[in-house]
Amino acid sequence: MGLARVISRARVGVRAPQVTVEVHVGGGLPSLSIVGLPEAAVREAKDRVRAAIVCAQLEFPAGRITINLAPADLRKDGGGFDLPIALGILAASDQLPQQVLEGCEFLGELGLTGELRAVHGVLPATLAAAEAGRQLVLPAPNSAEAALVSNADVRTARTLLEVCAALRGQKSLPAAEAMAAAAAPSHLDLADVRGQAQARRALEIAACGQHHLLLVGSPGCGKTLLASRLPGILPPMSETEALESAAVHSVSGQFFDPAQWRQRAFRSPHHTASAVALTGGGSSPRPGEISLSHHGVLFLDELPEWSRSALEVLRQPLESGTVTVSRAARQCDFPARFQLVAAMNPCPCGWAGDASGRCRCSADVIARYRSRISGPLIDRIDLQLTLQRLPPNLLAADASPGESSADVRQRVIAGRERQLTRAGKPNALLGQSELTRDCRLQASDQHLLEHAINRMQLSARGVHRILRVARSIADLAHTPNIDTAHLAEAIGYRTMDARGPNPAMAA
Repeated sequence: MGLARVISRARVGVRAPQVTVEVHVGGGLPSLSIVGLPEAAVREAKDRVRAAIVCAQLEFPAGRITINLAPADLRKDGGGFDLPIALGILAASDQLPQQVLEGCEFLGELGLTGELRAVHGVLPATLAAAEAGRQLVLPAPNSAEAALVSNADVRTARTLLEVCAALRGQKSLPAAEAMAAAAAPSHLDLADVRGQAQARRALEIAACGQHHLLLVGSPGCGKTLLASRLPGILPPMSETEALESAAVHSVSGQFFDPAQWRQRAFRSPHHTASAVALTGGGSSPRPGEISLSHHGVLFLDELPEWSRSALEVLRQPLESGTVTVSRAARQCDFPARFQLVAAMNPCPCGWAGDASGRCRCSADVIARYRSRISGPLIDRIDLQLTLQRLPPNLLAADASPGESSADVRQRVIAGRERQLTRAGKPNALLGQSELTRDCRLQASDQHLLEHAINRMQLSARGVHRILRVARSIADLAHTPNIDTAHLAEAIGYRTMDARGPNPAMAA
């Protein structure tokens, strides 16, 4: 009888803090207690572990067993502590050599037969184990997910007996194997969009500089069609971006396909979604839609139909790129560096500003409709564009298609590479000092910007976003400096500022 220590990992947001599983087997009446803020699933581990050890034809010690999950002030949940608890009991009862547990971390849920079952949140645990320089032992079903971390030493097993045999030196556990990469994603093609040259141009600029985009237009003018084509023209994800995005999906509790890990997310929640659905939450906080869109696209259709409280939670993540979920028991930070694309009608009936003149909405009705979206939220959207209804000739079956996504994507990739070479980040993320360095204007252009500020009553944030968009336009044009045409085009995309509270009336 004695004491054993086994290293495992907890799950807090997208982090995986270390947990030391301490097991003491002593004399006294047979009992098993787990301390260290265990949640229900962890407390129930004692029954799963007992059955798994017995079914594996190992000896469950008949003594007083105390299991401490340190640190004691960190809540532990999930079934991932089953395997380290079982190994700790076996080591403390001298059925396993304790020294072989050093330098390794263990994570996995046990079935009653000793089978190892998959757990959530493996990717953050793998990253943490690799950073700590330890080998990680996981259930075989988690093999493909853990193999995404190329510098990690990960071993997989199917049963408790396999792990015990490996620790005794009787066999070796196989390394985690990566799943075959999925074929290139078949994104919707921008060639399907007829006409709307200005909207296509705005979509290309948004993709190049990672800018947020608002599309305003009558029903059926192509707002959703354009938004759904954005992922097809975005640059490929870097390994760092892909791992960050995959880590969020790994802890979300939803199905995560490792073969799709380098594909940018496109999330399109319904407008009845709550603020908690967007930001994340729950007693054990899970990421919401804005975090699941990390390094991808979040599309909000029918923007004025969203509840005001849901829309306002976007303001802070749009600036910081993170969202903090605070609950009574714990607080978690989730990454939320997403690209927002929003769409809306110009008025309740949808036809304000249309050449047909069918709209009968009064100015007060339109003003109330537009006031559902706060000014500070609109101010954070870089590109604001009004779309017009397509003429009949562009709807004909023999109308020529637009430029393909593949051609547009090449220009976007070239423009993004210039940004990364110059500043190490997309233009939408440029800070104040970087704006001063990379977005210098000529004297005549500075006067043009000042005139726009006075006429449109632009905020400082709005001015900075104009400069970032102008920088992206210049990068697409292969020019080192911002010219007058670039600045004028960027100013033209602030339609919500230019037209006041009811831009549809001025269309």
